[in-house]
Amino acid sequence: MEEKMNVHHRISYRAQWHKYDGGMYFVTICTKEKQHFFGEIADGVMNLSEIGKCLHEQIVKTPSMRADMNVEIPSFVIMPNHVHLIVIIGENQYNTCRGTMHCAPTDGNGFVPQTKNLASIIRGIKISTTTFARKNDIPFAWQSRYYDRIIRDSAEMNRIAEYIENNVAEWDENKGIDYQVD
Repeated sequence: MEEKMNVHHRISYRAQWHKYDGGMYFVTICTKEKQHFFGEIADGVMNLSEIGKCLHEQIVKTPSMRADMNVEIPSFVIMPNHVHLIVIIGENQYNTCRGTMHCAPTDGNGFVPQTKNLASIIRGIKISTTTFARKNDIPFAWQSRYYDRIIRDSAEMNRIAEYIENNVAEWDENKGIDYQVD
């Protein structure tokens, strides 16, 4: 009998039927142990720390840095211990090439490398923010994963955008709950 006690298997909560290389997504990224690294809310206003300001800059820069992916981030909010974003990946050369020679190569098992998709966008934001923290000797750590939800229609998009817009104002009421929108 094989010993399996020390084997760690990550369970993917991503939709197995979706490639995450195009579409609209509601994303939440939390800090490690939900520590307040990004600043504090006072009188209904989010006051960003240095790391919070860096995160803001990285989010704002992401669409221009990923122009080849046709990325938009039409709405986001940075909270003391998490950030909510709507990420839209429009039609681009990486997600419209199915069945042509210009598609991303697979790993031999039919899986496309994790580039030019939602995971690579989130990874870029997390890495650049962490790098800033390390260079400036600021204690900081992300939660290892992130939450995402595929946005299926404009009504859902509007509901999520409203949630994001009101997040700071509702912080005192909501800070103890899970960061998900149904």
